Amino acid sequence: MNAPFPAPSLDALTRRMVPRYTSYPTAPHFSDQVTGETYGAWLEAVAQSDAPISLYIHVPYCRSICTYCGCTTRAARRDEPLIAYAATLRREIALVAARLGHVAVSHIHWGGGTPNILPAGTMEAILADLAGYFRFTDDFEHAMELDPRHVTAEGAKALAALGVNRASLGIQTLDPAVQEAIARVQPLDVVEASFSALREAGITAINADLMYGLPLQTEASIAETAEAMLRLRPARFASFGYAHVPWMKRHQTLIDEATLPNGDARLRQAALMRDLLEAGGYQEIGIDHFALPDDPLAAAAREGRLRRNFQGYTDDEAVTLVGVGASSIGRTPAGYAQNAADEHGWRRAIEAGNLPITRGKAFEGDDALRAAIIERLLCDFAVDLPALAERHGAVGETFAAEQASLAPLVAAGWVSLDGGRLEIRAHHHALARVVAAEFDAYLGRGGRHSVAV
Repeated sequence: MNAPFPAPSLDALTRRMVPRYTSYPTAPHFSDQVTGETYGAWLEAVAQSDAPISLYIHVPYCRSICTYCGCTTRAARRDEPLIAYAATLRREIALVAARLGHVAVSHIHWGGGTPNILPAGTMEAILADLAGYFRFTDDFEHAMELDPRHVTAEGAKALAALGVNRASLGIQTLDPAVQEAIARVQPLDVVEASFSALREAGITAINADLMYGLPLQTEASIAETAEAMLRLRPARFASFGYAHVPWMKRHQTLIDEATLPNGDARLRQAALMRDLLEAGGYQEIGIDHFALPDDPLAAAAREGRLRRNFQGYTDDEAVTLVGVGASSIGRTPAGYAQNAADEHGWRRAIEAGNLPITRGKAFEGDDALRAAIIERLLCDFAVDLPALAERHGAVGETFAAEQASLAPLVAAGWVSLDGGRLEIRAHHHALARVVAAEFDAYLGRGGRHSVAV
C-alpha cells in the first residue's frame, strides 16, 4: 500500500509510476519458486475441473523492430528462425497437452511480435496439433495480432481458412513524422488495404490499436489519426499511452526523450482520443478500450462480465489462460507461471521434455481477493469490498487502511466510499490504476513501472 495521498493534484497523480495491472501480483514479483513441475501440477488440477481454458500463443519475431515497442520480440529477416521456432512450439504444446488432457478451449490469441509472418504451413501444423489435443467450444474466438504492413489479400484468406475470426491491427499513429520517430512507417493507404483484405476474406471483427504520448505527437495529429480510423469503422479501438521504459527495453533509448509529450500533454491527448472515439459512436470500455455497442466486449461491460488479463480487456470468462512460446505467461487458479524469456533456454527445456517455466507466483494469503478487487476497479471503476471479501472467504475484511488512504480523493469528490462500496466517480482514466495500486500489497517491493496516464 502507498503512503496516504497528499492534497490531490490530478497532474501529480497521473505521474505516479504504477502497474498496468494486467495481472496481480504483477510480473516483477514473480520468482523462481514456480518451476515446470509446479506448473505441471497446476495444469493437471485444471484438467480435473473440466472448465474451458484460453490459449495464448507467443511468436516473438517481427521483420523489423519499432523503437516504441514494449513487447518481447526480435527481428527475423529470414524464415529459418521462424520455422525452427514453430517446430519447438509444437513440442511445447504437446508437453502442455499431456498435462491438460482433452480440455475445451474457448479462446486462442496469437500475439508477438508479428504472428502472421510465420511461413506457410507452420501455422497450419500448429493449429492441427491444437485441434487434435483439445476441443474447441461452439462460440470459440480465434484472434490474432497483425502488423498492417504484412497483411495481404492472400494472407488474409489463409487466416480466415484457419478459423481466425478476429484481428487486431497495430496502427498506433498515422502522423508521418511520428511514424518516422518510432520506426513504423505505414501510410493510410497501407492501413486501408489491410482492412479491405481482412473484410473481403470474411474477417470482419477488427480491432485497431492507437497510441498517445509518442515522440513528436500532438493533439492535431491525434485528431487526424482518430478521424481517419473512424472512417474505417473497426469493431473495437484500444487507446494506449506509450510506456517509456528504456531500462527494460533498450531499443527505446533510440527515442529522443526531449520529443516526448509531458504529463499535461499526455493527459490532453488521452482525453481528446477518448472524446473523439465516443463521439464517433463507440462505447467506452474500462480505461483504454472502446467498442461498437453491438460488439461482445461492449455487452460484457454493460452486463458486468468484463475481464482483464494479459491481452487487456476481454469478454473471455475462462479462469485458466495457458501461454505457450518463449516468455509467455499462463494463469491458473493456483497462480502465474512464465516461460523462459531466453529462447535458447526455452528450447533447451522443451528438448529435455520439461515445461519451460523459469518463474511465476503462486497465489497465497489474500492475493486472489486483491486481484479481484483490482480487476473490478479497472473494469467497472467500482467494487463492493465486503461482498467480494465474503465471496473469497474473508468475511469481515474491510481494508480499512486502504480506504483511509483514499480520504483526500473522497474529499475532492473524485472517489466515494459508502458502506464498503468504493467507486471512482471522476477522472476514471487518470485514477483507476492509482486507486487500484492502493490495494497492491506488493507495490514498493521492487520493479519500475510506467506513468498512470
